[in-house]
Amino acid sequence: MNSSQLKILFASSEIFPLIKTGGLADVSSGLPQAVTKLGHDIRVIVPAYKQIIDEYPHTTVCQLKINDHQVRLLAVQLPDSTNKQKNDNTTIWLVDIPALFYRNGGPYSSVDGNDWPDNAERFSLFSKVVSELALGRMEIDWQPDVVHCNDWQTGLIPAYLALEEKRPSTVFTIHNMAYLGLFSHQVFRQLNLPEQWWAWNMMEFHHHFSFIKGGLIFADQINTVSPTYAEQIKTAEYGYGMEGILNYRSHLLSGILNGVDYEQWNPETDPLIAKNYSIKSLNSKKANKLAVQKHFELPENEDIMLIGVVGRMVEQKGYDLILHALPEITKKPVQIVMLGSGMSQLEYALLNSMDDHPEQISIIIGYDEDIAHLVEAGADVFMMPSRFEPCGLNQFYSLKYGTLPFVNNTGGLADSVVNASPENIQNGSATGFVMDNASLESFFAAFENAFNTYQNPKTWTQIMKNGMNQDFSWEKSANEYIALYHKSIKSQYHIPASFSV
Repeated sequence: MNSSQLKILFASSEIFPLIKTGGLADVSSGLPQAVTKLGHDIRVIVPAYKQIIDEYPHTTVCQLKINDHQVRLLAVQLPDSTNKQKNDNTTIWLVDIPALFYRNGGPYSSVDGNDWPDNAERFSLFSKVVSELALGRMEIDWQPDVVHCNDWQTGLIPAYLALEEKRPSTVFTIHNMAYLGLFSHQVFRQLNLPEQWWAWNMMEFHHHFSFIKGGLIFADQINTVSPTYAEQIKTAEYGYGMEGILNYRSHLLSGILNGVDYEQWNPETDPLIAKNYSIKSLNSKKANKLAVQKHFELPENEDIMLIGVVGRMVEQKGYDLILHALPEITKKPVQIVMLGSGMSQLEYALLNSMDDHPEQISIIIGYDEDIAHLVEAGADVFMMPSRFEPCGLNQFYSLKYGTLPFVNNTGGLADSVVNASPENIQNGSATGFVMDNASLESFFAAFENAFNTYQNPKTWTQIMKNGMNQDFSWEKSANEYIALYHKSIKSQYHIPASFSV
């Protein structure tokens, strides 16, 4: 072990491919692997959900008892079949508390879609176990220099560690500020947490208890997943009531753009698409377009502009904008395919629009990783007009696949897509189409630009190549995180008794 090697404990509520509900799972897989390749000792720790226990081989590392629960720490390996580097040596630990995590349903909600009523207990105890491990109080000959926590489910870890005289430093990453981890005062008391945490300058938030506030107040460094979003969350529009804290601690707040696992998302090697292609063989992309049209039962036409949409069907992702724009969009010779699920009202309305335009619109409710890859490869345009987007990942995939992103000017979308304005087309920087804001007026302006540009194959091909030449691999982001880890060690401090937010 070289003297500059850091030991990092990466705490998350999900990790691809073991358990995934969104982009956090991809980050929890891609970032640790990149940090490992750069020579550091990073270990990922997640809850032992039933889906993981039942499907993946695991071994017991050690056991302990906390709050009357018998807890096992298990080790599991990422399977080789995920197209990951086989020798990355990233250790994955599972916190096994069967009464809390071994159940049917998702990580945060039951099969009927409702949040688990004991989520506060589940993630409070998970955080406590992680803290005990980080403090060297488990039968493991390993202790981290830094604990990297992610989103509200891990917000109590920096709080627990701040109670200790000697502790590792903490980094807290916000993946989506909209989820605060709010619970009642009654739940707070049931968890037997330190009484001093129930205070406006600690974790009380409008007569509720907020998990995310633990990370925002107690972590040595705070960051989020794009530079633009780091600025946005300091405003009332995006801060969800936490903007005061974030401004108070802005000297400790930064934004690091997420990366992409190009071993999983690469049109040259992707086994899930109809035909592989590269920047030198763009004609082969058309085979994927025809495959998408066939799969979604649309007329097969390699010349018509094909728009792809994949993601949660919620207003945050701009699906309501798409819905209201469909009557105008379908006046043009275009096709649009959608894959996702979400708000039942949006699902219903979108399916009705498909009935009205069966030759142009096709929608699959649900999520399928294979189809998602095929849409990325086969579409001409990938549409994600999100109202806010901390980082986003699909625009990265789209750029790599020569599928031009259509995005709103927000968060990581603003940091990764360059609008195809005449000037940017001329200077060779254009990579997609960017709305000015989340309004129908801006949507139509960007769409008109995309449709008109598509009529010029030479210009369109050049923009495709500009995008495919972008590099958003995890290595750059990983180096920035390593610098942040070092910074957290230097900036470790004791929490003041009170401060004004």
